[in-house]
Amino acid sequence: MTLFDLDDLARATEIVRRHVPPTPQYEWPQLSEVAGSTVVVKHENHTPVGAFKVRGGLVYMERLVRERAEVSGVVSATRGNHGQSLAFAGRVHDRSVTIFVPHGNSVEKNAAMRALGAEVVEFGDDFQEARERSIEFASERGLEPVPPFHPDLVLGVATYAVELFEAAGELDTVYVPVGMGSGINALIAVRDLLGLDTQIVGVVSELAPSTLLSFERGEVVTTESAATFVDGVATRSPDPVSIAGIVAGAARIVAVSDDATADAMRIIYRTTHNVAESAGAIGLAGLLSEAPARRGKRSAFVLCGGNVDSSQLHAVLGGATPSA
Repeated sequence: MTLFDLDDLARATEIVRRHVPPTPQYEWPQLSEVAGSTVVVKHENHTPVGAFKVRGGLVYMERLVRERAEVSGVVSATRGNHGQSLAFAGRVHDRSVTIFVPHGNSVEKNAAMRALGAEVVEFGDDFQEARERSIEFASERGLEPVPPFHPDLVLGVATYAVELFEAAGELDTVYVPVGMGSGINALIAVRDLLGLDTQIVGVVSELAPSTLLSFERGEVVTTESAATFVDGVATRSPDPVSIAGIVAGAARIVAVSDDATADAMRIIYRTTHNVAESAGAIGLAGLLSEAPARRGKRSAFVLCGGNVDSSQLHAVLGGATPSA
């Protein structure tokens, strides 16, 4: 499956660079000591919205304004970072943004979306219910519904993948959190375009296993719930195109406990003094769940965001694992 080529990637990089400088990839000695092998961290927590999603929103919105200028605004659903991405891009291009979130969503992510100019509407008990209502709302108001997985979103996110591969040197394995799949599909696509042998491993919560089950079966498998505190991977109805790309290009999908993710958040803070949201730390949890021989001598994980509510961070640093 080819979502884009190197020319597309160069154009996307130019769009993203207008607002987002390259994020760093660091080897932290204490973290590598904990892992027992060299670990590179891709710091997507260092973007202007504190997460990788901003790249996809900018590329999506640039095409919308260029090709569909009559569209006055967009509607989507999120647990937070996708919504911040669209709000950031909507402000750049003077388009309205309405974001649906489930009840009980991150208070601070909601506040961040509002600060960027988005209207935030709480609906439903989980992401899927919020998403279904967002589609209805877009139809009612004549606005463009933005799906959680789209080629332009993947293309924008791919700009971090090319940064990582070009700056980090040879990598045996990259561990990436999987929600709807823009990050893992971007890494797979860029790896293949650059002709690299790096294994791409997706990481999910044991309490939200739809992507793992879909990968094992080779087709979309939905689940009744995704009751994990790792909101960025709390998916129960994956996208078919995303799953096809993961099945074709990922080495494997690993599932980790919420306890392991909370511990990874603590490890990241202790060894790098970076704050990681739960999805930002689950990649490290996946890496640490595998023996060093399997992950290779030099591996990386994507710290995809640092947008964690202060109350949750306080609980995690105190040794607790939050509930969903």
